[in-house]
Amino acid sequence: MIGLSIASLERRTTVARLRQGRVEYRLERRGDLTVILFHGGHMRASLAIGEAIFTDLGYTVLTPSRPGYGRTPLRTGTSPAGFADVTHELCDHLGIDRVAALVGISGGGPSAVTMAARHPELVERLILESAVGFLPWPDRRTRFLANLAFNGVSERATWGIVRIVMRLAPRMGLGLLLRTLSTEPVNNVLRSLRSEGRATLVALFSKMRSGRGFMNDLRGTVDVTSEVRQPTLVIASRKDGSVIFAHAESLAASIRGAELVVSESDSHFIWFGSDYAAVAEKIRYFLNSGQSS
Repeated sequence: MIGLSIASLERRTTVARLRQGRVEYRLERRGDLTVILFHGGHMRASLAIGEAIFTDLGYTVLTPSRPGYGRTPLRTGTSPAGFADVTHELCDHLGIDRVAALVGISGGGPSAVTMAARHPELVERLILESAVGFLPWPDRRTRFLANLAFNGVSERATWGIVRIVMRLAPRMGLGLLLRTLSTEPVNNVLRSLRSEGRATLVALFSKMRSGRGFMNDLRGTVDVTSEVRQPTLVIASRKDGSVIFAHAESLAASIRGAELVVSESDSHFIWFGSDYAAVAEKIRYFLNSGQSS
């Protein structure tokens, strides 16, 4: 597995006070080329997952907390279009005038696609991983349960319960959460995970919060895929129980010239799939071809 250690999961962040509002971000400078990563639901800039491929290649990684997550207020940007402009301003603030790749993970997909469409002069390439597209999402039952568990009143208690379960009965907790993230029988998913992967997921679930961000993610947004002109890589698993594979198919079909890579992961988390080394090699090739063009 190409993943991360538990100790490196949570990182220090900074808050920038921009003209358009406050935004939390994490900037880890390495090389001259920068990758911006939009995290998924229940995540924030301090949680580093899915970044190893980019850091191993020596990219500088910028990760902002999307509206309503971490220390980014919901009013900063709010919509994918609004936050695309906020992120553009953040790049100006940090002296970043070229983004080698914009990465949209899960619920960060619409933000990534929208930023690529709105700021083509800044963004060179687009990578979408298990990304929500512009089809209806989530299904009616999941939306109903999300409104119960992750509203402004209940989300703190929901994640508090998750932390207790992960501490006292981690296998049971993983099983309960992975049921919503895979179409496979949960015992099969658990068996396919290496011990490092299980430990990382326990740590990740123990640190997640929804803030006001997840409910904001459930709002519909304008489909701008026809406006994306950058080379695009779409990666997803057919066994993803959170974002159905049809989203990846729709994104790949709607974005001109996009390439669809099918992950063999048993769940939403492609980084824990048995074939992730091959997926990572696809990402490397995609990024390197961008440098040579």
